[in-house]
Amino acid sequence: MCSHQPSCPTADSADHHAAVIVSAHPEQGWSLLCNGTIVFDDTGELLPDGRVVNPHRILGALAVAA
Repeated sequence: MCSHQPSCPTADSADHHAAVIVSAHPEQGWSLLCNGTIVFDDTGELLPDGRVVNPHRILGALAVAA
Protein backbone atom coordinates (compact mmCIF):
# COMPACT_ATOMS: atom_id res chain seq x y z
CA MET A 1 0.00 0.00 0.00
CA CYS A 2 2.90 2.35 0.71
CA SER A 3 4.12 4.28 -2.33
CA HIS A 4 6.56 6.76 -0.77
CA GLN A 5 10.24 6.32 0.12
CA PRO A 6 11.38 5.05 2.49
CA SER A 7 8.56 2.55 2.68
CA CYS A 8 6.48 2.37 5.83
CA PRO A 9 6.69 -0.71 8.07
CA THR A 10 4.14 -3.37 7.27
CA ALA A 11 1.14 -4.00 9.50
CA ASP A 12 2.90 -7.14 10.83
CA SER A 13 6.05 -5.24 11.88
CA ALA A 14 6.70 -4.43 15.53
CA ASP A 15 6.99 -0.73 14.62
CA HIS A 16 3.84 -0.61 12.46
CA HIS A 17 2.69 2.56 14.25
CA ALA A 18 5.50 4.44 12.50
CA ALA A 19 3.56 4.31 9.22
CA VAL A 20 2.31 7.57 7.74
CA ILE A 21 -1.28 8.64 8.46
CA VAL A 22 -3.14 8.80 5.15
CA SER A 23 -6.57 9.68 6.53
CA ALA A 24 -7.23 11.20 9.94
CA HIS A 25 -10.68 11.44 11.51
CA PRO A 26 -10.10 12.87 15.01
CA GLU A 27 -13.77 13.79 15.32
CA GLN A 28 -14.54 10.07 15.06
CA GLY A 29 -11.49 8.88 16.99
CA TRP A 30 -9.58 6.94 14.32
CA SER A 31 -6.87 7.24 11.66
CA LEU A 32 -5.89 5.08 8.69
CA LEU A 33 -2.18 4.36 8.34
CA CYS A 34 -0.35 3.85 5.05
CA ASN A 35 0.11 0.14 5.86
CA GLY A 36 -3.67 -0.41 6.08
CA THR A 37 -3.91 -0.40 9.88
CA ILE A 38 -6.72 1.59 11.48
CA VAL A 39 -5.69 3.00 14.85
CA PHE A 40 -8.22 4.27 17.37
CA ASP A 41 -7.80 6.98 19.98
CA ASP A 42 -8.28 4.42 22.75
CA THR A 43 -5.11 2.60 21.44
CA GLY A 44 -7.10 -0.23 19.85
CA GLU A 45 -6.35 -1.27 16.28
CA LEU A 46 -7.92 -2.99 13.31
CA LEU A 47 -5.32 -4.71 11.14
CA PRO A 48 -5.72 -5.06 7.35
CA ASP A 49 -6.38 -8.81 7.64
CA GLY A 50 -9.34 -8.18 9.98
CA ARG A 51 -7.59 -9.01 13.27
CA VAL A 52 -8.48 -6.78 16.21
CA VAL A 53 -5.92 -5.49 18.69
CA ASN A 54 -7.55 -4.58 21.99
CA PRO A 55 -6.72 -1.23 23.60
CA HIS A 56 -3.45 -1.43 25.49
CA ARG A 57 -3.39 1.65 27.66
CA ILE A 58 -1.10 1.59 30.64
CA LEU A 59 -2.88 2.73 33.77
CA GLY A 60 -1.02 4.92 36.20
CA ALA A 61 -0.86 4.39 39.97
CA LEU A 62 -3.71 6.85 40.58
CA ALA A 63 -6.04 5.13 38.13
CA VAL A 64 -5.36 1.74 39.73
CA ALA A 65 -5.96 3.10 43.23
CA ALA A 66 -9.30 4.60 42.20
